[in-house]
Amino acid sequence: MLSIYSLDFPLFYFISFSLFSLDSFPKSMDWEPLAAAKASISPYDLLFQALALIPFSHYFFAASFLFLIFLYRFLEIHFLHDLLTLFRGDPVTLTYNSCSDLAQSVVANCKILQGRYLATPWLSSPHLQTAFLSFLGRPPPLTYRRHLFRAFDGGTIALDWLTYTDVVGGTSCMPDSSAAPKGDKTPIVIVIPGLTSDSAAAYVKHLAFNLARQGWNVVVSNHRGLGGVSLTSDCCYNAGWTEDLRKIIDHIRCEYPEAPLYAVGTSIGANILVKYLGEDGANTPLFGAAAICSPWDLLICDRFINRRPMQKLYDRALTVGLQGYAQLHQSILSRLANWEGIEKSSSLRDFDNHATRVLGKFETVDTYYRRSSSTNYVENVSVPLLCVSALDDPVCTSEAIPWDECRWVRVVNEFFGVLRISPHIEGRKKMQGSTMPKPLQSSIDQAPYLNVIEDGMVTAMSNEQTDAFVEDISDEDTTHSKKDEGTISDKGTSVDLTDKLNPEKQIKQQVEQNVKDLIVPVQGRIDKLSRRSRQSIWLLVYISIITTWPFVGSVLLSVLKRRFKTFKPGTLFRK
Repeated sequence: MLSIYSLDFPLFYFISFSLFSLDSFPKSMDWEPLAAAKASISPYDLLFQALALIPFSHYFFAASFLFLIFLYRFLEIHFLHDLLTLFRGDPVTLTYNSCSDLAQSVVANCKILQGRYLATPWLSSPHLQTAFLSFLGRPPPLTYRRHLFRAFDGGTIALDWLTYTDVVGGTSCMPDSSAAPKGDKTPIVIVIPGLTSDSAAAYVKHLAFNLARQGWNVVVSNHRGLGGVSLTSDCCYNAGWTEDLRKIIDHIRCEYPEAPLYAVGTSIGANILVKYLGEDGANTPLFGAAAICSPWDLLICDRFINRRPMQKLYDRALTVGLQGYAQLHQSILSRLANWEGIEKSSSLRDFDNHATRVLGKFETVDTYYRRSSSTNYVENVSVPLLCVSALDDPVCTSEAIPWDECRWVRVVNEFFGVLRISPHIEGRKKMQGSTMPKPLQSSIDQAPYLNVIEDGMVTAMSNEQTDAFVEDISDEDTTHSKKDEGTISDKGTSVDLTDKLNPEKQIKQQVEQNVKDLIVPVQGRIDKLSRRSRQSIWLLVYISIITTWPFVGSVLLSVLKRRFKTFKPGTLFRK
């Protein structure tokens, strides 16, 4: 007897068999048809029948939930994080030289650096913020005053001015003059836009309008071929091209000698600005600068932008923008670069390989990225520099930020020297000397150093101790070298003319002198170290043995263990 009981809850059925009535079935019943029917039913059919019992609304809600999870991860939304933190935002992460009085003063007086950042709840994603600014940015109504600057090679650069008087009352007007009045002492801010951006971009207009409203004169330096200006020479801009910015700054400085100059760069413009500051060092007429969302290391950003599907969309969008720029100047670029490769480019790297690398005369794309990265020049910056970067930037990854270089940048003394002779005090004089950039120089050998003290302990030395230590060693090296020079000169008096005329002997003597020049400094340092502590010498010998010859070190360790196996500390106190 088969009985089926249905409960009120859907999808829950209980099937029971009355075991006591099995004897009621006829003994001669044929079970083969039932077995065949059971075998003909597919388990997938049973599964589909069970799934068909689920209402469609449940499927819709489940699919919507999975789709929301996908969007949350794909768009890097952090709404739940903001919700769990009760929309208090995240604190601003500051990286600076804590020993700098200037940095301490800026941090203490700049309230926004002490606050917290909270994104708009319905824009809690870097991708949503980027799209909103691009399509719904609502730039303020303003009209620039254009001044065309002729470069040294015949190129034309559009300088768009927006002065404080233009935005008085909240809206801008268009005065009759072409630029700020001559002799104006109002501080001037030079804005360098990003890749394929010009003064018409929404974020540039917002930046220029707010700066002008705060009492600054703003000039937007458009890149070559942008801002509605055609290319008038065979030279194009790139991420490392600083010559145009240098000439523009010098030009504005000559036109307005009493006005303090500042600069703000965004994206690629920030990279160009920092690279220029590092190249010119203390010779720049700028009194301060700000780098907004700089890529810093172009090679790292190139790897990052091809890592995830969302970043590849940005890569493709930027490539389309560069191809549009190339289309505007096809008559020149088709002659100078690989035009077929430009049209077929599907990524920034492809475009740089067929256009930027060729125009800039770089061997490879990676060479262009390495030489144009501003992270190689930040150590030589000699003016106050504010760097603002988003940790979730979808293009300029935080992996490329030079944290240590920004923290220990060695510009404090140079900056104070610039301030003492600035126009705010007694007029600026032209600074002598040039600080050439050293992009590949490492800061590993600068500080801290190791000092072996008298008792054999190894401690870290500060910069001042290091300088004294190096100076002491250099004095010893000078003494040794003087002795060697005296010895050589004494020997030289006994050499006859035949030896001087023998080129082989001269080469041999030169080689011996070179070897001696190498040995003397090393010997001087060894002598100084040996005078510090004899125990430290044996410690260094032991370390060198176990690190260079691990097998010998293991054998030596086993021998020492066997030698002192029967040693007991109590034997030291026996009489």
